[in-house]
Amino acid sequence: MSDTETKRDWRDTVFLPKTDFPMKAGLAAKEPAILAKWQAEDLYGTLRTQRAGKPRWILHDGPPYANGDIHMGHAMNKVLKDIIVRSQSLLGKDAPYVPGWDCHGLPIEWKVEEQYRAKKQNKDDAPVDQFRAECRAYAQKWVDVQRDQFKRLGVMGDWDDPYLTMKYEAEAAIAGELLKFAETGQLYRGAKPVMWSPVEKTALAEAEVEYEDITSTQIDVAFEIVEAPNAQELVGAYAVIWTTTPWTVPVNQALAYGPGVEYTIFEIKSGELEDKPHLARLGGKRLVVATALIPAFLKRIGCEWDNSDVPHEVYLGGWPFEGAVARHPMHTRGGFFAKPRPFLPGDFVTTDAGTGLVHMAPDHGEDDFLLCKAHGIDPVFAVEDNGFYRADWAWMGGQGSVIAPKLNAPEGPICTDLREVGALLAAGSMVHSYPHSWRSKAKVIFRCTPQWFIAMDRPINPPSLSREGPGVGDTLYGARNGEGFTHPNPSLEREGLSNGPTLRELALDAIEHTRFVPDKGRNRIGSMVAGRPDWVISRQRAWGVPIAIYVDPKTGRYLDDKGLNARIVEAFKAGGADVWYTMDHAALLAEFGHDANVWQPVTDILDVWFDSGSTHAFTIEARYGEGVRADLYLEGSDQHRGWFQSSLLESCGTRGRAPYDAVLTHGFALDGQGRKMSKSLGNVVDPLKVINESGADILRLWVASTDYFEDVRIGKEVLAGTSDAYRKLRNSFRYLLGALDGFAEEERVAVNEMPELERYVLHLLAKLDAELRSATDAFEFNRYARALTDFANADLSAFFFDIRKDCLYCDAPESLTRRSYRTALDILFHALVRYAAPILCFTAEEVWGTRYPDAGSVHLLEWPEVEGLWIDEGLAQNWEQLRALRLAVSAAIEPMRKAKELGSSLQARVAIGSPERPAATPSELSELFIVSDVQLETTDSTQVVVHVTDWHKCGRCWRHLPEVKEDGDLCDRCEAAVHG
Repeated sequence: MSDTETKRDWRDTVFLPKTDFPMKAGLAAKEPAILAKWQAEDLYGTLRTQRAGKPRWILHDGPPYANGDIHMGHAMNKVLKDIIVRSQSLLGKDAPYVPGWDCHGLPIEWKVEEQYRAKKQNKDDAPVDQFRAECRAYAQKWVDVQRDQFKRLGVMGDWDDPYLTMKYEAEAAIAGELLKFAETGQLYRGAKPVMWSPVEKTALAEAEVEYEDITSTQIDVAFEIVEAPNAQELVGAYAVIWTTTPWTVPVNQALAYGPGVEYTIFEIKSGELEDKPHLARLGGKRLVVATALIPAFLKRIGCEWDNSDVPHEVYLGGWPFEGAVARHPMHTRGGFFAKPRPFLPGDFVTTDAGTGLVHMAPDHGEDDFLLCKAHGIDPVFAVEDNGFYRADWAWMGGQGSVIAPKLNAPEGPICTDLREVGALLAAGSMVHSYPHSWRSKAKVIFRCTPQWFIAMDRPINPPSLSREGPGVGDTLYGARNGEGFTHPNPSLEREGLSNGPTLRELALDAIEHTRFVPDKGRNRIGSMVAGRPDWVISRQRAWGVPIAIYVDPKTGRYLDDKGLNARIVEAFKAGGADVWYTMDHAALLAEFGHDANVWQPVTDILDVWFDSGSTHAFTIEARYGEGVRADLYLEGSDQHRGWFQSSLLESCGTRGRAPYDAVLTHGFALDGQGRKMSKSLGNVVDPLKVINESGADILRLWVASTDYFEDVRIGKEVLAGTSDAYRKLRNSFRYLLGALDGFAEEERVAVNEMPELERYVLHLLAKLDAELRSATDAFEFNRYARALTDFANADLSAFFFDIRKDCLYCDAPESLTRRSYRTALDILFHALVRYAAPILCFTAEEVWGTRYPDAGSVHLLEWPEVEGLWIDEGLAQNWEQLRALRLAVSAAIEPMRKAKELGSSLQARVAIGSPERPAATPSELSELFIVSDVQLETTDSTQVVVHVTDWHKCGRCWRHLPEVKEDGDLCDRCEAAVHG
């Protein structure tokens, strides 16, 4: 070999990886083109056709509200759903995804009202059909906007035919579901206190309320006792009540005491009244307060408690109040206020705070309402829908909003009037949590109004529910010789229960038979259902599905005619719920033999939670068959009291079982510091901005990488870490594509003929496959993403690729080692691109299309075929020891590299002493450690000594080998590869 030839640059003979796949992703620009390709090829429709007949798996989409651009919570929710649906499809299942929207309700109506107010118009002056049409148009506008935003996230679904609660067929189904409750006797009209928004003039569900701390006026008020048949000593004494809602005193009708509470009659010492003008009228008056609460009460009125100097009598328990009567402080106003106020025993009365005596306003409290109702005391409806007292109310009538701070203030009209009659003993401030409407942010009140309810504890009329369906039992109810019905679950059977279980029983049983992820969700929703009141389903608004029934206003009874009900549903299918406001009710009633003078159409609409709770009926069952239910519902943890619960109650009330097999809850998206995002703090992370700057796959990888069962953080630093993880994965795919350039089937080597390193890596792949399947089953995609990225970075890039790059670049194409390596890379490629596809849906498509431009979408593929026979624990144990030794060698070389004693590890000669001889030859270890030479000896402990080799460097593979006579010469292997 001539001197000229030995100095040659051999780089053109090296088999370097070749690929057009760029390292710079450019996702923001590239992803829209991929979306357009999916749209043009109808990827979703093709997948449905391809998966037809396969086991079906359904994630039912919880409907977002069609109002405004999407936020990070939306993005997180939709991406997680898409990852799960794609993973189930990858497993070979038919996993359709039908997106949907909530379109009715107050938020949309409120926005349309704002448009009227901006024009100084009153929406109530507009025809109801016109107003509803404007609401429908507003909702459709935001459905279209959000649809494009969700698609941009890479969410694949039936975007051309989503479910909308305002579609005619949906409105008909919702009305039909309500009529099922009516037919089974679960629906009733009653007057109960409900959370009411005076601003929005409608009842609110618990899920529509948020709690904030406010400062309220707390007052102590004296009620004079005028009758006490069991304790004459009480006559003339004053029962003291404490409340943080002064505005309810004008609606007081009774006083409650605790039957097990100890009370004391006492007088304030005359010395305590000096220099206290506000207490002057207490002189000689006897007060009644729970003994345990006297010190706190006296502190509020500015006195001290000295038990030895105050004349008092103690009564054990509440028996002296039986039959006792007090009079209202404003009794001189006559009428309602002149009526006696009875003392009623209340188990809810405690000595935790206050005075141990509670004033009862059945219009404005659930405990008040129930206790008064049990004693024949009815609400008086003194507060109107706008939160004002009725103009004709004898005290405070026409004074303004009942929750206005000025009305309730210590110097406001209520306290002033009570002070003037000597009944106000104390007035101060108190900070406490109070409910607000999450839409208007205004305070709500408890207000008794006629509403429609679904009973939680009324036995369900079984004949109407005896339909087939895959519930917890084979059927909801089964006829027993034409008489009575049997329960599908022994756990629901109660002695003496003849009319079927209650809705609460069915719901609680369904919860026990549902999978919750995480499992703590079971207790959360279970406790809510166990303690919840009857379901208030009516709203006093215009935009929604009307409660399509007729009622007798004299009796409150509603008309139950199945033929009429069916006609209403058909009318809704043809013209939507709007027909309720335009149809000839008298003619329809007459057609079925009913008198329009007796029966009147209800004008209330349904709570939107009933709408969304019915979506399983017009989405799952309507598309896939009666009795079919979802495999999974997935939403934020706040939906235990929202959609999860409304869907559960609706389905249990009409089908006797839950509409889902499993429920998954995720946390909320917080900023990088763990704070709630808000515009006022300026810490909102806009998902649309992230997509436009970095691409949707970065956002998708962030979602998959988080512990989303808890609240998660997102910010610049978090996204920077996600981008770094993405770059490493992308680099692994780029290497695979380049290393597999030109790979042909003729190169393929059987696994059992491969070197140990390849077989070890395939063992690791099989273990990864099992881990990813387990994570998929558990919906733990943070575990999935971590396992995938760790495998790509640690097992492949930093280990397998690093070791075998020499073989790839320099071995002859026919080399068994090189062919085995490329065969293993091909197996890895087909597995990894599939594993990544549910999370990195755009990147996986780009990777697949780069290698197979004409093979169709990667998302049509199924889970890779990974052989369980590849598992070889003995082999793996040996290689784990070798990897540990490799780390020790790298640690010994690194200081010499930093000191520039050697330029690369290929210059190192390594002497290894160890108690056990490694399961590899020195030549194999040299390749494993990427060094020039390895010498082995037996020592008591592992020792690694590194020297700089004096061997010359091959001009092609750059390895330092003994056969290379001068730097630049070829080693034996390279000589054979180049010249044959």
